Amino acid sequence: MTSPSSDPNGLLEASTQFNPVRALDQNFRRLTLGLAISVGAILIWIAYSLLVIALPAIQAFGLGFLVDSTWDPVKNIYGALPHVYGTVMSSLLALIFAVPLGVGVAIFLTENFLEQKILRPIAFTIELLAAVPSVVYGLWGLFVFLPTIKPLLQGLHKFCGWIPFFSTEPGGRQLLGASLVLAIMILPTIIAISRDTLTSLPPKLRQGAYGLGATRWETIVLVLLPAALSGIVGSVMLALGRALGETMALAMLVGNANQVNISWLAPASTLSSLIANQFGEASGLQKSSLFYEALILMVLTLLVNVLAQALVSRFQQVE
Repeated sequence: MTSPSSDPNGLLEASTQFNPVRALDQNFRRLTLGLAISVGAILIWIAYSLLVIALPAIQAFGLGFLVDSTWDPVKNIYGALPHVYGTVMSSLLALIFAVPLGVGVAIFLTENFLEQKILRPIAFTIELLAAVPSVVYGLWGLFVFLPTIKPLLQGLHKFCGWIPFFSTEPGGRQLLGASLVLAIMILPTIIAISRDTLTSLPPKLRQGAYGLGATRWETIVLVLLPAALSGIVGSVMLALGRALGETMALAMLVGNANQVNISWLAPASTLSSLIANQFGEASGLQKSSLFYEALILMVLTLLVNVLAQALVSRFQQVE
């Protein structure tokens, strides 16, 4: 027991007194820890719920579900290969169109090619694209965009039909048209994050490059883009995650054909569009198979997020 003589300044008594600031800090730490754990618990709960309902299909088809192309509710035979192919291919095609355009627009908005009074409305308009519901994109794509570009797609088939990707006659709904609309939908994500990354770069990078005699384009290509690579990669991976999970627009545009066709001008199907189109009337093994597809889609999205985190960390270490 400490005697009063050994604690002449009252330090022991002061340390045992209630400190509201310290208590608030400890409670806030516990609250944030609990919220973080709850997010992980919700994710595990969702995955477990999907797994339980999908278990009959998993037991019936196993991993062969991923490589089977049959989807026959009459015979109760189901396979996810056409839908996995359509999901991955539509997302990759959307990235092929969206990434160069998105990064280019981000450079245009940050490097003062025009006056700020002109650039601000452009940036605001681009941000508004993210607020448009996906069903509106689907309707616009179905009744306006696809009919407008149909002559171009017919020209691709006419002059490039010897290429397998353009070997079929373009119809009202096909993979390429749906991917183009999907590219427009993910553009705001790529532009916004890439723009913020380029804006946050230290001004000394630009000044140093100009001081060494570099031109504007040499500065952008050789200095700014490598410095902002981690943010740009992060924006692309987030856009990919959005593209993989898109439902309504693709359900209206992609055609919902349960077959693998290498031609981009042919109808296709995606995991999310199939679930949206058939879940209302599904029961038994068909319902379980749809939950199996939902589980596959969730795993794909999680893998994309993990890959995004790994790539961003890797590029940050390189920088």
